[in-house]
Amino acid sequence: MKMRKTIRTGRGLLDLTRPAVMGIINATPDSFYSGSRIPDTEAAARCGEMLRAGAAIIDVGGCSTRPGAPVPSAAEELERLAPVLSRIREQYPDAILSVDTFRASVAHECVVRWNADIINDISGGDLDPDMWDAVAELGVPYVLMHTRGTPDTMQSLAVYDDVAAEVLRDMAEKVDALHAKGVADVIVDPGFGFAKNVDQNYRLLASLGAFSSLGCPLLAGMSRKTMVWKELGITPEQSLPGTVALNTIALLNGADILRVHDVEEAVQAVGVAEAYLRNVPERNTILTLGHDRDSADMSLV
Repeated sequence: MKMRKTIRTGRGLLDLTRPAVMGIINATPDSFYSGSRIPDTEAAARCGEMLRAGAAIIDVGGCSTRPGAPVPSAAEELERLAPVLSRIREQYPDAILSVDTFRASVAHECVVRWNADIINDISGGDLDPDMWDAVAELGVPYVLMHTRGTPDTMQSLAVYDDVAAEVLRDMAEKVDALHAKGVADVIVDPGFGFAKNVDQNYRLLASLGAFSSLGCPLLAGMSRKTMVWKELGITPEQSLPGTVALNTIALLNGADILRVHDVEEAVQAVGVAEAYLRNVPERNTILTLGHDRDSADMSLV
């Protein structure tokens, strides 16, 4: 299946021929990374910083999904989102906004009231049976993420015979179901850190290229997650260098969108990965050294 390199938003086509960076703004008091918790009065300023740094999409969330986090009601989630989305839309009317929610009612309100462009559902439709119908009706792109259970139970469900094959199979079934409902623009997110342990996350990353078979843009969200800081024995606040390394690997394995807390560093990773891929020799070429050691002649043959 040929992979699409554009998605249609309320602000026109988003070209993903060059990988895009999605900046995270959390309108929550309890997100796992303290640096992403933005007071609503500072949200527009942070959005502007991210846009100037090269973010193509701004992802706003009002419900923390870290394990053990209390889940707010839909009314409370909207109460958190409203001032943030209002301020951003007022100052940056052309910004492509994604809303991170698993609730159909919240998704509907955000698209209708604030012209949200994308719905980013961490549950892949499992936590609200009305979500897919809502997205189809609204006609907006949908980020389909893989997980199991709820934020409270997901880590107990990280049991796989082959994590990449099982996640890919589940996503393929859901992509087909979404297309059947009329959702034209589906973005696939394998769900790093959601119902996966550290080793499973790395196995999934190593197999990321296989997800291109779904024919959908591929999103990788690993920013400052446990697969960085737990593996290295550090904290989320110390995990930016490791995040940049993971993002670069994801780009080399086919990621089209990076969801990150740190936009400038991710944009640089995109540039470096592009330069590398632009200069990768054809598969059948080999690097040889000339026999004349003095000339140190290296050539691709």
